[in-house]
Amino acid sequence: MIDTAIARICRAIDLLIAAALAVMVVLVFGNVVLRYAFNSGIAVSEEVSRWLFVWLCFLGAVVAMKDGAHLGTDMLVSRLPVAGKKACLVMGHLLMLYMTWLFLSGSWQQATLNMDVAAPVTGAPMSIFYASGVVFSLCAGVLLLLQLVRVLTGNVGEGDLVMVKESEEQAELEALQAELARSDASKSGAPAARSDTPSRHRT
Repeated sequence: MIDTAIARICRAIDLLIAAALAVMVVLVFGNVVLRYAFNSGIAVSEEVSRWLFVWLCFLGAVVAMKDGAHLGTDMLVSRLPVAGKKACLVMGHLLMLYMTWLFLSGSWQQATLNMDVAAPVTGAPMSIFYASGVVFSLCAGVLLLLQLVRVLTGNVGEGDLVMVKESEEQAELEALQAELARSDASKSGAPAARSDTPSRHRT
């Protein structure tokens, strides 16, 4: 039930991100057309677009955290035994929770300090800008706590013990190397070597 609720919330966040992108395109493109064609412009275009971009980044980070889509390297962690992977995962989550708390504390202070500070163009409170950090920290903290509880209770499979994913370029390179190995093996008549096992030469 919790997973279903989180999935629905992330779906709603995706829709908000799409709406923010659409508004940004209309504001920026419309402002360019108005300036060049009619010597006019949308006064709030730059300020609103900047705020939407910040909110878009933080909301996207929440969805990426839920899907485990942040890029990184698993060169060391992937070679550890299951106990080592769990220890690294727990330690990583504890560190991220601490950093999330620091980020929440700073964002909350900035939001409260700027409640009465008006933006120069729209006149909206500047606390809206810093509230993006508060929303991200709360959402990320909940996700990290749920993931940590699952790890500690043993409800995480071995394939989910690595938090990061290799970059798309690295995955494409490995797939290309595997394809070349299969092609060379088919030409020579020898069985193809596994792409994840380094070749060894006997002396």
